[in-house]
Amino acid sequence: MQKIVDKINELFANDTVDRVLGWKTGEFSYDRTPAVFTKDTGLDGFVYDDFCGSNLSKYLISESAKGGKMAVLLKPCDTYSYNQLVKEHRIKTENVYVVAIPCRGKVNVEAIKAQGVKGILSVEETAGDTLKVSTLYGDCECDRNDVLYEKCSVCQKTHVVYDEIIEEEPYDRPRKDRFAEVEALEAMTAEERFAFWREQLSKCIRCNACRNACPVCNCHKCIFDNANSGVAAKANTDEFEENMFHIIRAFHVAGRCTDCGECSRVCPQNIPLHLLNRKYIKEMNELYGEYQAGADAETKGPLTNFTKDDVEPSIVYQKGGK
Repeated sequence: MQKIVDKINELFANDTVDRVLGWKTGEFSYDRTPAVFTKDTGLDGFVYDDFCGSNLSKYLISESAKGGKMAVLLKPCDTYSYNQLVKEHRIKTENVYVVAIPCRGKVNVEAIKAQGVKGILSVEETAGDTLKVSTLYGDCECDRNDVLYEKCSVCQKTHVVYDEIIEEEPYDRPRKDRFAEVEALEAMTAEERFAFWREQLSKCIRCNACRNACPVCNCHKCIFDNANSGVAAKANTDEFEENMFHIIRAFHVAGRCTDCGECSRVCPQNIPLHLLNRKYIKEMNELYGEYQAGADAETKGPLTNFTKDDVEPSIVYQKGGK
């Protein structure tokens, strides 16, 4: 973290930026909240550690419109979201200075709790991949690879955009196949898949955390906030409404989702919402060729760029009918 602090102070000192978007400490040792630090107030409370999992790119939609020059700290996966937002003209890049920061994957405290650990007071990294967890009931250890966010366990991204990069020693860790869970769902019968999603989506409390955290879910006014839509701020009173909200949102980000995993990370009900988006990504890769949203800020997505080589509608229908 010291390298990052030194870099921010350098950017402040030479007037490259007047504020920085990063993370601050919260009530708990594992509670990290996006925050803006200014040259005048300094970096009191600033932190960057295993729990800074939030994607800061979406905050730039509003922050970059305020004028002045802002530095933003972006992990590898965050830079893809940044590019996608630039492509959609949602960020004023002239007001942003991107500092690429290293990431070894972020720790999910809920995964630690799922191992039966209670009363967590603090978590710190020791030698290798071991985490030391201090609790009200004593200390214990766990393997950080077992308690990473799902998005981190499959991530193979590298920084794709930056004004300056802070390097660290290469870190090789086991990575899972990001489409394995999707393929497991595809192997189910239609009835089994429907039952799976009904069980998952029935947990939804319509808190809108997934929508609010998603970088590419950034309409000026969401249809679900439109008083004339008939569904504004509507509770899930029946199965149709439970399905409708998430399916419409998944369609909305199809071809634009960078697979940053924020939707699942912030869900208080632990619904694997990323699987809906990842299914679309897998389908588009198979039908239109490999495509990674946000890999650059220019290339058009497969759903917005017609070519004569596009798959015929009959093939799409046949695939959808399986």
